[in-house]
Amino acid sequence: MIRPHVTLGGLPIILHAGAVGQSYSQEPGWTDVRLSKGSLVRMAHWSKEAITMSGVGWMGLGFDALDYTQPLELRCTQPKTITGSGLTYTLNSLPRPDVAPWAHALVGLHWIKAQVSMSDNTATVAAVSSASAYRVSWMPVFNVLTTPPEEALDSSSASFTWQLTAREI
Repeated sequence: MIRPHVTLGGLPIILHAGAVGQSYSQEPGWTDVRLSKGSLVRMAHWSKEAITMSGVGWMGLGFDALDYTQPLELRCTQPKTITGSGLTYTLNSLPRPDVAPWAHALVGLHWIKAQVSMSDNTATVAAVSSASAYRVSWMPVFNVLTTPPEEALDSSSASFTWQLTAREI
């Protein structure tokens, strides 16, 4: 399988710009409050992703022509995964259209490949004999707002460093 590129606004981050380090973090729209008798409850309204990416390479990203005032499509390569004991899972983000979700079943101490089918954002894993758990993984795509990436050139090592944080709309 050819590994897909991370893309922002349709432009790929190629290896010459560095291997892409990616991380996800939640921007939670919730508040923890105490009730009159001291019980702690969480009042949840929404949750969105913040995606941070960075790299070190021989070239800059070349993203200077992107319009950062508008939403951009970000196709990630760091998988997201849901694990459980059931066969049906609702993905909490859209999978990339160019990379199909995949699944594994835990049989004994080993994760083995399992068949998975998709309908909208719901993944259904085919049952595997003696499986005690299942997991579905996918590479997500987000609509994001971001600012131009921070980029720097280190002339002593002839390398470019870059970093950007994108926030899900």
